[in-house]
Amino acid sequence: MKKPTNLNKFRKTKIRLEKTKRGNANSIKFGQTKVDKQANIGQNTSQERRLDQLKREP
Repeated sequence: MKKPTNLNKFRKTKIRLEKTKRGNANSIKFGQTKVDKQANIGQNTSQERRLDQLKREP
């Protein structure tokens, strides 16, 4: 006789796989890579510093 199988395990693994597929699709569609984010942060800070240097005091 075989051991009884737990159908909840199969159901949960199927749901997890679907979520990871959906998450991967969303990260490709909407996401930026970590390198891109860091490059943008670096550019923004340098631009802010440049603008602060050019400000005039009244």
